[in-house]
Amino acid sequence: MTDTRRTDAVLLLVALVWGSSYLSAQTAAAALPVLTVLFARYALSAVACLGLVAARRSRWSRDEWRAGVPLGLTQAAVLVVETYGVAHTTAANAGLIISLTIVLTPLLDRSGHPGGLPPSFYAAAGVCVLAVGLLMSGNGFHAPRSGDLLMLAAAGVRAGHVALVGRLTARRAVRPVHLTAVQTLVGTALFLPVAVSGLPELGRASGATWVQLLYLALLCSVFAFLAQTWAVQRTSASRASLLLGTEPVWAALVGVTLAGDHFTPLTALGAALMVAGTYWGQAVERRHRGGRAAVEMRPGASAVGAAGSATPPGASAARPGTPAMPPATPRQDSPATAQAGPS
Repeated sequence: MTDTRRTDAVLLLVALVWGSSYLSAQTAAAALPVLTVLFARYALSAVACLGLVAARRSRWSRDEWRAGVPLGLTQAAVLVVETYGVAHTTAANAGLIISLTIVLTPLLDRSGHPGGLPPSFYAAAGVCVLAVGLLMSGNGFHAPRSGDLLMLAAAGVRAGHVALVGRLTARRAVRPVHLTAVQTLVGTALFLPVAVSGLPELGRASGATWVQLLYLALLCSVFAFLAQTWAVQRTSASRASLLLGTEPVWAALVGVTLAGDHFTPLTALGAALMVAGTYWGQAVERRHRGGRAAVEMRPGASAVGAAGSATPPGASAARPGTPAMPPATPRQDSPATAQAGPS
């Protein structure tokens, strides 16, 4: 296998793992209280991350704590809304609706687009909004389910989290593993007090439930995050974006094949429009950002520092439980370059 194909395979594996995480979160939340699930996921992730930090025999920097603590708080907010949402809707719908983050992030963080986004981006966002309406329609138009509304709110909260990543990590020396460890420690501390009453139930959980929790913490969070970091340093932003952007497709496939989710003609159309709209919006935003960067780099143009970008190169739309990625490489150029799922 060539290096290019190996990198592509890793990115596709990350997208598949993240896409499948919605079903795992839904299954775990059906067996345990949501807050207990979140505590277990954070605690298991923290143990793994602390082990990695210890293996490197390095200390945290002040910048990593300054960025990691507030990002841990916003990440926990994403997890709460998203996990409650996935517990009250289908895994397929959850994975598709949360992908709306891709078009919400540039709308919320305008610092990376001082001249405004092109009209085509708003057209793509409109397609995504229509897709959300169709996904919520089920067998016909009716009042949306609470889970769908929560996933819609989760997409907005996650977009705000991604925008904050850019502001807190710009021009700061932060290492991915160390920042991840801080965020998981913050989440563990937050959820422990509210999960105490559910700890006996956690101790009596079945082996299948523990497998889901370990899958969410170790594969969907730690492994996927580190694999993403490794892969995006070895490919172009466009290629990484394309491959990681298949996440909602995997979420839908996993929901249909393993969870027995069903698509009516309306929801199938919504799924298709959501994938098309997010890809379109992602491509428009990336071209706009790339074109602006090219203009700024022309002779006589003033260079814009890292603080002027909406999200630093390498920032990812963090999914539940997956820490947002700090700057890793100049080859990542868009807040939509990478996504992350409930981890």
